[in-house]
Amino acid sequence: MFDKHTVSLEWAGRTLTIETGRVARQADGAVLVTYGDTTVLATAVFRKEAKPGQDFFPLTVNYMEKYYAAGRIPGGFFKREGRPTEKETLTSRLIDRPIRPLFVKGFKHEVQVVLTAVSYDLENDPDILGMVGASAALVLSGAPFMGPIGAARVGYADGEYIINPSIDDLEESELDLVVAGTQDAVMMVESEAKELSEDVMLGAVMAGHEAMQPVIDAIIELAEKAAKEPFDFEGVDYSAELKEIQGLVGADLSAAYQITEKLSRQEAVGAARTKAADALVSTEEAEKSMSGETFKAAFKEAEAAVVRGDIIKTGKRIDGRSLDQVRPILAEAQVLPRTHGSSLFTRGETQALCVATLGTSDDEQFIDGLGGTSKAKFMLHYNFPPYSVGETGRMGGTSRRETGHGKLAWRALQAVLPEPEEFPYTVRLVSEITESNGSSSMATVCGCSLAMMDAGVPIARPVSGIAMGLIKEDDGIAVLSDILGDEDHLGDMDFKVAGTTEGLTSLQMDIKIAGITKDIMKTALEQAKGGRLHILGEMAKALEGAREELSDNAPQMEIVKIPVDKIRDVIGTGGKVIRDIVDTTGAKLNVADDGTIQISALDRESIEAAKKRIHALTAEAEVGAIYEGKVVSIKDFGAFVNFFGPKDGLVHVSQMANERIGHPKDLVSEGQTVWVKLMGFDDRGKVRLSMKVVNQETGEEIKGDDD
Repeated sequence: MFDKHTVSLEWAGRTLTIETGRVARQADGAVLVTYGDTTVLATAVFRKEAKPGQDFFPLTVNYMEKYYAAGRIPGGFFKREGRPTEKETLTSRLIDRPIRPLFVKGFKHEVQVVLTAVSYDLENDPDILGMVGASAALVLSGAPFMGPIGAARVGYADGEYIINPSIDDLEESELDLVVAGTQDAVMMVESEAKELSEDVMLGAVMAGHEAMQPVIDAIIELAEKAAKEPFDFEGVDYSAELKEIQGLVGADLSAAYQITEKLSRQEAVGAARTKAADALVSTEEAEKSMSGETFKAAFKEAEAAVVRGDIIKTGKRIDGRSLDQVRPILAEAQVLPRTHGSSLFTRGETQALCVATLGTSDDEQFIDGLGGTSKAKFMLHYNFPPYSVGETGRMGGTSRRETGHGKLAWRALQAVLPEPEEFPYTVRLVSEITESNGSSSMATVCGCSLAMMDAGVPIARPVSGIAMGLIKEDDGIAVLSDILGDEDHLGDMDFKVAGTTEGLTSLQMDIKIAGITKDIMKTALEQAKGGRLHILGEMAKALEGAREELSDNAPQMEIVKIPVDKIRDVIGTGGKVIRDIVDTTGAKLNVADDGTIQISALDRESIEAAKKRIHALTAEAEVGAIYEGKVVSIKDFGAFVNFFGPKDGLVHVSQMANERIGHPKDLVSEGQTVWVKLMGFDDRGKVRLSMKVVNQETGEEIKGDDD
């Protein structure tokens, strides 16, 4: 019934199995990829004809996590998976990036790749399996895909690289790096690190590339058994049209791409495009040499040829900079009056307005996923409105791009955050991109680093980021520092590097060609280091480190620790005691299971009042100490005084005054505040208090003659 084919291999200590022919047989390509007890179903389908007038490659990658994979039922009212989570969105992008450049140039048929995590063992992340599965499904489908690719995760601990570390291994790792590539070259890198050197990071990329080779071989072996016939497709050769356009407006394009200012440059390029279209594109009135669709593709190639050729020949860029030169930078801090921390980071025509907000544990983000529910104390949100590039556009929910750029900046900054014990605040960063012409994500890293320091977050060191580009032609290679938007659009690589003076905290690379070599990556990393350190120097002109005092607008917070067996005393029956503390002091209390209490308030007085109440409830009374108490009941033989949290003690009538009194009511009344000294405990453990040895006005002990 099934024409089932399977390949297996031992990979980093576990068995990887790729199976096809049993599930999803109507898809063009489908595989089940299993590693440990984690399984991903990967499918690929492509249309056999292109949509008329389609001028882009409509590839869609959808990664989905099903809660049943981990034996869980979704929360909420609907009890089914809803819109994509951040993890699903980021993984979809992760898989898209290395496969997109490997489709034959000019292929514009719709392609959909769907990855579904159907089993999860809480040890092996499905994202690597998703990349392997997408690669295998596309190779089997017959689509014009120049794969396969492989992928691997790399950790680093005790000076050693760890291939495909488990979820637990990553807790102790200084690195979490994902790399994808072909047999010959690296296609994609995504990572977060704890201030590692360029050499260690490059070594991790190469270790991952080497480790994925057996997986690529296994996909080829499976394809030899089960791949469909290749789809008959040949890319269109636009060389003749390109020559026509260059002959007509080549000089105009070259002049346009020497204009420094972005909008003026776009206007000049638009004028050249109109001139060429008027002369070459067929209309209803006149038959000319090109269709509109052909002209669009050929004109784009003409733009690329001008920009790339000029950079290779002259070593000068669109805006006149040298290859390793960073645009002018202006870093400003404390630019908004009411926020907890803010900055405005401007680099050339890219600008990020970044804001830091400090919150309490009540503001932590709950994250629900296959591994269960967790909480996050650090959040970074990136917004890219259309006005930032001088355009109109639809404003709606967060785009995949915004989610990805925000996570990249989050990865770059997480390594320098203080420990929760040192700084218990929840931190939310928001980056509003107000102008964009290249690498707004790295501007976000710089701006958010400054915003945190402005808010008084004691980060270990400032972090800066820089985006590197690549022009690779037969007659030369150029590595570009701090790329413009046009250089990103028309170049071969987007290579983002972030870190401190001590090392790298994040590395992300995307390639538009069939991969790059170790030597090119090494050159890019070395060149990026100089640019990154230069940017840190410019940032230091605004702030060199975190401010010593928090903003007056930020909540005050302090952590106290109590014995676990005292938690019930602070909370009280049904929460009665803790509610009373909150109501009377104005402070918020969050009590953890280990006895850690987070106290937060808008002013210091409220925190001190809450601390005093907590201390009274949890500390042990000391013999010989003097306490302020309240008379709670009066008997013939004395008065009971509440003197230490919930503790009451007896002041015997003989200890109430130095002179003889008839009845305790002659001296005190219920509710009266008095000073008492803890004299000790009787044979039955009852508390013995004395009023007569304490000055009732000052609370000071009355010394006897012998003292």
